[in-house]
Amino acid sequence: MPSAVAIIPARYGSSRLPGKPLLAIGQEPMIIHVYRRVSQIPGISAVAVATDDSRIADCIRRAGGEVLVTEAAHESGTDRVAEAARRMKLGPDTLVVNIQGDQPLITAGPVRRMMELLETDAAIQMATAACPLEEGGAANPNRVKVVLDSKSRALYFSRAPIPFDRDGEMKNRRAGPGMLRHIGIYAYRNAFLQEFVSLPVSWLESIEKLEQLRALENGFSIGVAIVETSPPDVDTVEDLDAVRAVVEAGAGA
Repeated sequence: MPSAVAIIPARYGSSRLPGKPLLAIGQEPMIIHVYRRVSQIPGISAVAVATDDSRIADCIRRAGGEVLVTEAAHESGTDRVAEAARRMKLGPDTLVVNIQGDQPLITAGPVRRMMELLETDAAIQMATAACPLEEGGAANPNRVKVVLDSKSRALYFSRAPIPFDRDGEMKNRRAGPGMLRHIGIYAYRNAFLQEFVSLPVSWLESIEKLEQLRALENGFSIGVAIVETSPPDVDTVEDLDAVRAVVEAGAGA
């Protein structure tokens, strides 16, 4: 498997947790936890943080990490990652891994699985990950669901409960894997990443507010790596407290 480059998009602004990347978890800011964990993943040859904020950039530099200061106008983390990849002058076949700056407990498993999918399946243009949806998550619009075809490629992503279990097949464990929760990490060949960000926002994407639907609407294939659990995102104060407790207990080391 060829090595890959990981780019971590990070912005300071957050409606629920302002300054989220710099919030302390244990003795270090959240973004440093992400950076160091990603740096330890086998097959990742380089790691960079892409940000438009000088405070985040300074934090990464003080820790000895690589940072790229990108334009402020990007509407998504993927746009920021694509700019960083261009500035790094990555080749068209380089694998680019996009890991959000709010995943301080990211593990190697799902990242490696995504990389393997792109390496072994030339028919997919990008890869992501999913895991079984936790009980009670179906009605939560912040838990994005995904349904797959027989080759583990994405058919659709939605904030709504999909598939709709009309006859209780999943409840009775008679069919399929049950509902799957999408994990918001991605890998692409750089050529596709640059093509993807050049496409206009698609109709379904604008409705669901899920940018991966842009790829599906334009006829591209997304491979989905199935893993057991999702690394926790930090979107709320409660999420942050939970991650801090894990780190303080030593389980996040």
